[in-house]
Amino acid sequence: MSSTMPQPEAAPIVACTVSRDVQNFDLLIEDMEAALGESWGDLGFAEALAFFGQPEAESMEFIALALDETDEENIVLMSEIITQARARDIKVILIAEDVTPAALHSLLRNGANEFVPYPLPEGELAKAIERVRAKEEAPAPVTQAAPQLKAGVKKDGALIVVHGLAGGVGSTTMAVNLAWELANADKKNPPSVCLIDLDLQYGSVATFLDLPRREVVYEMLSDTESMDEEAFGQSLLTFEEKMHVLTAPTEMLPLDLITSEDVTRVLEMARNQFDYVVVDMPSTLVQWSEAVLSLSHVYFTLLELDMRCAQNALRFKRALQSEELPVEKLRFALNRAPKFTDLGAKGRVKRLAESLSISIDLQLPDGGKPITQANDHGQPLAISAAKSPLRREIAKLAASIHDLRGEEAEAA
Repeated sequence: MSSTMPQPEAAPIVACTVSRDVQNFDLLIEDMEAALGESWGDLGFAEALAFFGQPEAESMEFIALALDETDEENIVLMSEIITQARARDIKVILIAEDVTPAALHSLLRNGANEFVPYPLPEGELAKAIERVRAKEEAPAPVTQAAPQLKAGVKKDGALIVVHGLAGGVGSTTMAVNLAWELANADKKNPPSVCLIDLDLQYGSVATFLDLPRREVVYEMLSDTESMDEEAFGQSLLTFEEKMHVLTAPTEMLPLDLITSEDVTRVLEMARNQFDYVVVDMPSTLVQWSEAVLSLSHVYFTLLELDMRCAQNALRFKRALQSEELPVEKLRFALNRAPKFTDLGAKGRVKRLAESLSISIDLQLPDGGKPITQANDHGQPLAISAAKSPLRREIAKLAASIHDLRGEEAEAA
């Protein structure tokens, strides 16, 4: 009889760090050990690609791809690592230190699941691991097959436009959540809603709803003359079976790629098929901005209580007036508006409106961190932060728009 004692099996490797030198990320080593014990390994960039083809990679749940500014020259290699990992259903957590936004955007667009800055904030790696594991266990995504649109339909839908006067004022947040609230405005007879992202370069509607960007959008925009209901429908995605979305194209495109005629065809097609069409505009004025303004029923113009927005609002208004465009369609909305009890700030709002000779028709409260978290998680506020004061105000706005639309229909 053999006296050899049985050896305990080594813990399976469920994750790996992938870096030029993991010793440059000592906090990552500590957090990986805290989260996974001995169930993780370490690979170099070139080693990772070779490892993905080995049988041992079948048990891998995720990789932590760590990089700093020195690694940006190898961005193509890291993009390939992400692509190969995703092809084998291995999740990717991006750990980055002093990396340019352009590089981060490229890697996230290529399929990285999570991003955590380095040095690692306390507990953030563990939370990222929880999120990628939760996504793996989650049911099928809410994206549905392209809707089948009916030829010859003439719904004459209401066109609602949202335009931010500066970066970061919350125009996409408002557009996404206004569209979602309109889609849920009537439980018994829900209206049909189409959300269109016309920011061809930095449009983030797809990100805020966790939807993929597809090449078919570019193909449709490139040939609107031959676009029919089938081609337009193939360009749309369905979110939660309640709202249809035309995302921005996959790649960053020149804003003058499309003409006023192209935009008019797309918007008219959408208005014929849907009760409400909500458009998220780029902050830049372009050749086809006039077409959108002329077709719109209401044009929400978002600003904040700061000097840059005040100056931009004045220049925006003057630009429209100089071209004799319908300025009366503008509805100025103040995002991150002061609280009711902040009398000093309320006075500043009044003086801002008077100095610009405008009426601030809508004041939206500051929703704080829950808004950013909802956007990062790809969910409308009604799902992730239903009690947010910002969500409540947008819901009231959607209800008033829907009620007004109903009254107009009855009068007709």
